[in-house]
Amino acid sequence: MPQHITVVSYDPVWNLKFKDEKQKIEAILKNDCFGVFHIGSTSVKSLDAKPIIDILVVVRDLSLVDAKQTEFENLGYEYLGEFGIKGRRYLRKGGDERTHQIHVFKHDNLDEIIRHLAFRDYLRTHKDVCTEYAKLKKDLADKFPYDINGYCDGKDNFVKEHEQKALAWYDSSWDRLYFAARSIQTKRDASPFIVAGPVAAALMTVKGNIYTGVCIDTACSLGMCAERNAISTMITNGESEITKILALKADGEIIMPCGSCRELMMQLSKDSPNIEVLIDYESRAAVALGTLIPNWWGKDQFS
Repeated sequence: MPQHITVVSYDPVWNLKFKDEKQKIEAILKNDCFGVFHIGSTSVKSLDAKPIIDILVVVRDLSLVDAKQTEFENLGYEYLGEFGIKGRRYLRKGGDERTHQIHVFKHDNLDEIIRHLAFRDYLRTHKDVCTEYAKLKKDLADKFPYDINGYCDGKDNFVKEHEQKALAWYDSSWDRLYFAARSIQTKRDASPFIVAGPVAAALMTVKGNIYTGVCIDTACSLGMCAERNAISTMITNGESEITKILALKADGEIIMPCGSCRELMMQLSKDSPNIEVLIDYESRAAVALGTLIPNWWGKDQFS
């Protein structure tokens, strides 16, 4: 039987269903998982949608996802491989009355990752577009109640047009920094005395370049924070002006730079108080470095 296409009013339960599925996905993928995001229409409050939970998963290695196929199938998913999009793993469950769809990409497939996140956030902040999109989907669902191709073709031009607008509007800097840091974040023993990697950092310079670093912990306090490691690499490459920086723990949670790292950044440039420091990746909330180290002693030393 073909899929029955229905468009219904937004339901807060959709977000709860996403959170429940996110925990299951993370439990399967473990350290290969860099992020699980609610995308698609059910992720946008007040937007009418087909009641299907779309999920974006970002991973270190797609081959490790392939190795977990049976575990996903045990959750009720069909494991369909790329399914028309190179570099993707597509999973769905619910049969003809589909309930969930998972789109998995490797962390360096930024075009696809950012495309999904940009369109989601664009819809969340452009209510007029949401209203127009909801009407279009309802009209198409009435016209093609059992024709998924007709339904998708009918909204294709709208989606492509607003995806391009979303990409032009969206600032992907934090996404690029976050996944750059995650990609180097692996705990490893350099020697019996040195452990590196559980904390990672990434920064962006005024030239738009990204530099990364991991923490180096030693047995006698000769180590280095991840932020200072990234800053050292930046300076080695001839730059000294940072615009954005983030640091994160092994589980991907954002942490704040320590006092020593804040002091080092303040000494880099007269514009350092304006450096954006990420405090929450999900909301993209950030604070200016100058608010973290007020009344800095050296502010009058820059000419």
